[in-house]
Amino acid sequence: MSDRYDGDGTDETFTEGEWDAALLEEELRQAAAILDPVPAELRRIAVDAFALHDLDTRVAELTFDSLVDALPVRGEADPPRMLTFRADEVTVDVEVTADGLIGQVLPPGPARIEVLSGPRAHARLTADDMGRFTGDAPPTGPFALRLRTGREVVMTEWLRA
Repeated sequence: MSDRYDGDGTDETFTEGEWDAALLEEELRQAAAILDPVPAELRRIAVDAFALHDLDTRVAELTFDSLVDALPVRGEADPPRMLTFRADEVTVDVEVTADGLIGQVLPPGPARIEVLSGPRAHARLTADDMGRFTGDAPPTGPFALRLRTGREVVMTEWLRA
């Protein structure tokens, strides 16, 4: 058994095997920090994800996805993807096309919408008084929507575009 000072004013007692494992873990941690550091953008995304821990944020559940729930339309080569998310009384309908996003927040009203898409900058959209919004670029890869409707925040599930 060995004693080790852990930096917080207490001594910890380790067996030889635990001591070796602790030293190896620390050496690996230092090597990873030097050879493969966490990119700043990924660190920012992790901080943003942690910020979603906010207890006031509600998660909108995916209730309809045309890739799964709809019947294929004959003659339509590349139909738009239709999505519906619901969180209590808030519903978000979204159409994902090759040209971008078209959607509506119900009940209708103004909202700020962020299209979260991994390490890229968030697209910021605005819903009008009827709850309608559009975005010029379709999301690529995983994406989610964060809606701010004045007094509440709603976050959709993450989906792959």
